[in-house]
Amino acid sequence: MKLIFAIINNDDSHSVQSALTKNGFQATKLASSGGFLLSGNTTFMICSEDENVDAILETIKEHSHKRRQFVPNAASYGTGTYTDFPVEVMVGGATVFVTNIERFEKV
Repeated sequence: MKLIFAIINNDDSHSVQSALTKNGFQATKLASSGGFLLSGNTTFMICSEDENVDAILETIKEHSHKRRQFVPNAASYGTGTYTDFPVEVMVGGATVFVTNIERFEKV
């Protein structure tokens, strides 16, 4: 048995949740935020039998899209002043952790 932690951009959260549900996978949805961009994410916790992990990962992959976004960047040039220059970064997609579960119960 596996526990999957999938961190998804909020823009893709609804699509991922709908696809997981449609494919018969149950997930617990948690609000989270990233440390780099401080933007909103959704973390899904999914407990699954080992043989379903690849199907779950494929579902997440199909519905989590990377995109380019401009974000402000405070850069110091040794003068002690800070200037905001927008920087293009890749956001979205999914960060997924799969761990072994010793015991799982629904009570």
